[in-house]
Amino acid sequence: MHKHFTRPALTGPLVGVLAASLALAFASPATGATAISTVAIVKEAPLRAHLATLSSDAFEGRGTGQRGGELTVVYLENQALAAGLLPANGASYRQSVKIAGVKARPQDSSVALVAGGKPLPLAFGKDWVWAPGDARPTHAMDAEIVFVGYGINAPEEDGWDDYKGIDVKGKLLVMLVNDPAPTAAEPNRFNGRGLTYYGRWTYKFEEAARRGAAGVLLVHTDASASYGWSVVQNSWTVERFQLADADLGTGMQGWLTEAGARSLFAAAGQDLDRLRAAAEDKSFQPVVLNARVQGQSTAAVRTLEQFNVAGIVPGTDPKLKDELVIYSAHWDHLGKQGGDEGGKDGGKDGKDTIFNGAVDNASGSAGLLAMAQEAVRHPAKRSQMFLWVAAEEQGLLGSAAYAARPLWPLAKTAAALNLDSLNFVAAARDIGVQGSERSDLGALAASTAKAMRLNVAAPRPDLGGGYFRSDHFSFAKAGVPAFSIEGGHDWLADKDANDAKRKAYGPRYHQASDEYDPNWDLSGMVQQAQFTLNLGRAVADAPRMPGWKAGDQFGKVKR
Repeated sequence: MHKHFTRPALTGPLVGVLAASLALAFASPATGATAISTVAIVKEAPLRAHLATLSSDAFEGRGTGQRGGELTVVYLENQALAAGLLPANGASYRQSVKIAGVKARPQDSSVALVAGGKPLPLAFGKDWVWAPGDARPTHAMDAEIVFVGYGINAPEEDGWDDYKGIDVKGKLLVMLVNDPAPTAAEPNRFNGRGLTYYGRWTYKFEEAARRGAAGVLLVHTDASASYGWSVVQNSWTVERFQLADADLGTGMQGWLTEAGARSLFAAAGQDLDRLRAAAEDKSFQPVVLNARVQGQSTAAVRTLEQFNVAGIVPGTDPKLKDELVIYSAHWDHLGKQGGDEGGKDGGKDGKDTIFNGAVDNASGSAGLLAMAQEAVRHPAKRSQMFLWVAAEEQGLLGSAAYAARPLWPLAKTAAALNLDSLNFVAAARDIGVQGSERSDLGALAASTAKAMRLNVAAPRPDLGGGYFRSDHFSFAKAGVPAFSIEGGHDWLADKDANDAKRKAYGPRYHQASDEYDPNWDLSGMVQQAQFTLNLGRAVADAPRMPGWKAGDQFGKVKR
């Protein structure tokens, strides 16, 4: 099928960039690298070239539904061809992902929260954000507002139910982010200090839609969301996306700042702090507020097609080659946001409008390209797929689309190893494998680390729900053992300087300042990619596929 693939035509300024990166892709191994015939050695030169290219302004932040995203897909499929990967979808490297795009139009809307008979002076973006979850352009709204605590229904958590039998059909629900905190009496409820899927905003929207609610507003705090309001603003004041053929959400989905929530509850005659404290106990009862959402919301809606990019390294074993190991990374970031042509990166006022996403996730995409180059030279017993998924920033849409319509049977998919935001700081003595303990991948990850003379990073409470926020989770929900490999933090040298460098990335997350620095030491990035490839090789050569640990909620496929 490889011989029938037609390379897409490339035009414009990217031709020179692609030519240079192709030259690097075919470069001979770095001087001094140990030549091991059975082990694929990831090289820094192609990784750096791909990273610099994908995070450059030429790719305009790789936005979903934007020109930069289209350029990225062309780049990736050409690089997959250059590396020697076979197309994973017949004669094509592309897998279609049908998406609905929605962008709230507050300037054309009259929707407001009304409490005590008076509309609250909430400014869109500053105090609250919303968008339709059902891809409909208009909604006439007149709905009662109900506070439902954390919005969780978890029978296995000793019968926890924040809805307590109330009919919320047609109502606007206000709820807290995260899940109830552990107590001295129940230190392990909802996974103790670690976040469960019940704490993710995606679950809360899903549960509300299942119950027929008119909408959901989540109360934001930096601590409960694990990121600041600016992250919410950057994601919700621009076009948002959902799978076009997936279950529909509610008519309004959005967030309230804590200050906005306080003003709503106070105007409705309630004390937010008191109700928030009550929501920490399973005896909590939903509270109907003396408030409504009224008016008409308007949004621009369109449908579009995005693409996952996937290539295959066929296995060498006559029987095991029918089974597969997946390496994944999302290619998208936030693209161009606002501004007119003329200023820096297109901003008329000089404001940088390109969200380059160098760390998140040009790094992972580049890592996969460098890994693929070596995997082709050193195939394993099982087949291997290199998968660049679309629209992760919009809610894991590309990986969800793949899991719903896989290019390889999920029952024959041994594992999915994901890379998202690689270690740009420095090489470390350890590697992060949190989430691997849910399946047999944990033991394989530990043995792989030992062989590389790496320590497995100490487990820590998953406060931000990281396991549920990266593309591996789409595979885990479908029954495939999966987790994301994280970089280490126990630096080989310059601990204080490297700790500071890592910490400084926090304010750059999902901001225009996440840009590539040619002075970066990529030894940690290479280390992380190498570990992932080695672990995948261990899975690919093992006598049997890994399985889930007993009782894990995501082991749905009988293996």
